[in-house]
Amino acid sequence: MARQLGFTGRLARFSTRRPWTVVGLWVLLLVSAFFMAGRLGDALTDDGELLVEIESGRADAIVNEHFDTASPPQEFVVVEALGDADLGARVDALAADLRSVESVVSVVSYRDGVPGLLSEDGDAALVVATMAWGDSEANAAPLVELVEAVDHESAFAAGTIGNGSIGAEFMELAEETLQRGELFGVAIALVILVVLFGAVVAAGLPLLLAIGSILLAVGMTAIVGQVFDLSTFIVNMITMIGLAVGIDYALFIIQRFREERAKGLEVSDAVVRAGDTATRAVFFSGLTVVIALFGLVTMPETTMRSLGMGAIFAVVGSVMAALTLLPAVLRLLGDRVNRLRVPFTSRTKYHEGGGRMWHRVTHAVTARPILSVVLAGGILLAAAAPYLSISTGQNFIESLPEDSSTVQAFRTLNEEFDTGAITTPIVVAAADVSDAEVQAGVAVLLDELAGNPIYGDAEIVVSPDGRVAIVDVVTKLDPSTLEARAAVETLRSETIPVAFRGIDAEVLVTGDAAFTSDFVEVIDDRTPIVFVFVLGLSFVLLMIVFRSIVVPIKAIVMNLLSVGAAYGLLVVVFQHGVGADLLGFQTTDVIEAWVPLLLFTVLFGLSMDYHIFLLSRIKEHYDETGDNTGSVAFGLGSTGAIITGAALIMVAVFGGFAAGDLVMFQQMGFGLAAAVIIDATIIRSVLVPATMALLGDRNWYLPNWLSWLPKVHVEGRPLPEPVGATPALVGVE
Repeated sequence: MARQLGFTGRLARFSTRRPWTVVGLWVLLLVSAFFMAGRLGDALTDDGELLVEIESGRADAIVNEHFDTASPPQEFVVVEALGDADLGARVDALAADLRSVESVVSVVSYRDGVPGLLSEDGDAALVVATMAWGDSEANAAPLVELVEAVDHESAFAAGTIGNGSIGAEFMELAEETLQRGELFGVAIALVILVVLFGAVVAAGLPLLLAIGSILLAVGMTAIVGQVFDLSTFIVNMITMIGLAVGIDYALFIIQRFREERAKGLEVSDAVVRAGDTATRAVFFSGLTVVIALFGLVTMPETTMRSLGMGAIFAVVGSVMAALTLLPAVLRLLGDRVNRLRVPFTSRTKYHEGGGRMWHRVTHAVTARPILSVVLAGGILLAAAAPYLSISTGQNFIESLPEDSSTVQAFRTLNEEFDTGAITTPIVVAAADVSDAEVQAGVAVLLDELAGNPIYGDAEIVVSPDGRVAIVDVVTKLDPSTLEARAAVETLRSETIPVAFRGIDAEVLVTGDAAFTSDFVEVIDDRTPIVFVFVLGLSFVLLMIVFRSIVVPIKAIVMNLLSVGAAYGLLVVVFQHGVGADLLGFQTTDVIEAWVPLLLFTVLFGLSMDYHIFLLSRIKEHYDETGDNTGSVAFGLGSTGAIITGAALIMVAVFGGFAAGDLVMFQQMGFGLAAAVIIDATIIRSVLVPATMALLGDRNWYLPNWLSWLPKVHVEGRPLPEPVGATPALVGVE
């Protein structure tokens, strides 16, 4: 047996011979990761930053260079009287409370004689609090608490708008989503695992390994975060991918171990055999996932890089556990992995090639392969069609829950006041901004802005050196909307060029809407590069793994179909609102710009997981028998239940995140869950067997000039069947 083992088999054999040593090393590793995780707070940031030059970024750099101090942060508190309540007295009391807050520098309202802070009908007032420099979210916390108390009064409604308060609300909702996703995903995963394995011990083992992988990934993040800026959302990504991938990898290996025990192999031999087959498939599956996710790391934006790195850390941790820790634990548990049996959940007898249901599915598909391909392909293309109408951007205030006081306050602010929390700064840089020509250009610009109803009051601030002027104009739009971005593009392409024609000045637009426009442009420019990178490397890896050029071509086409269908469904639900209320989602003008690229990289990798698991069993049987049709039936039958269970676990994990209140997580979770469902049903159950039946032996075609490629045998090398052994317990059909 030793001469036949690959490197994953040899690692499994080492782990079975020294199981306590391996477990002990893992305990030390996880304890170290736990202590490193304690430093995670110092390694993370809430700020996303583009690492390439954009117009809004250049404008901000000019402002920072020419102004001694930036304007202090402000929080805008909107107070509305409901009925005949005394608005003035309530505003005075709130202002007094706010002035007592240590992080509040000053407070003004209409009661101080400041114009523009009372609505025309007198039912709404604006209280402006200037905040101290520092952690904006922490500084805003006591202010938000006071405003929430007012909002809970029956006679008034109140809300706060400002970078600190909005950032705090986003982070609170993100944490709630993370907790909900964890609890929901773990609970559903445990139920599915119990049904699949029929034993509590076998069901709990993948969960424990996934949790260990997540802890290890968090420790890696804490180390890397000491060198690179990482987004706080990396923790969400690690948890989501760690649960999904970690459980799936352990699931496939444990099932193979039980299958080999049922065939009669001794415990140690069954662990090694599982290590040389299922674990080998896990290794190459993990490698394809990492390759796909590395596309995110190449993006010039800190949040997307962080998401990519977090997912990679989770996959690496899961693969490490699968290669070493799981074999050791299986060796120590042996048949005790089947302890705490759950009645009516699994069969006790192993069936070669899986259950009858999957054989019937395979027969129905392979009997009419052309019809199956046309129908399945047509469904996927139809689902992908709405993607042609996708609009991408960044969701801001309107992405918060509809009942959020911030959303209501923002709408009241735009409807009732000329002063606004959202402004569009236009930066004018020249040798001397007081020059008559420059001033004439500014005057024309102000006239144009005054004639546009989406703009309010404008304030002009000149730098001490007289070389830069900021025209800061109130904008009555959520900066995430397409209308706000269109307004920025109109400013850049029409209004400013006309106002400053022939004038020696550099005029740049910044602000949230401008940054969103620049961000979307960068994503759109880089996306084709990421696609080529991921598809190219994946093709090479799959060609080497399966020694075929047909298999990788089919895999790439099928994965693109499933990703495209997920894109289309995303547009239908979130942009067009079809089924959004039923699913508890919010409709938005735009899909988050980073979501399609994230979906592509994550889904491409995860889809390859199932593809490799399925094809490795098909190839294993094909190498033994040379029967293509029989091998397809064997592969689908032997992996059908386990892949379905694994897919349901992923859907549960992703669905838990989609159930959150933030639109960005709703879009991400729904897109991932939808694509996994598509991949585990239409792709794996219909397209894969149908195309393999159509192509026959041509599936494994490799040109002679590529015969030099290394032989890695992802399916493992055949071993002699045991003689006279007693079958052990195994899982469901």
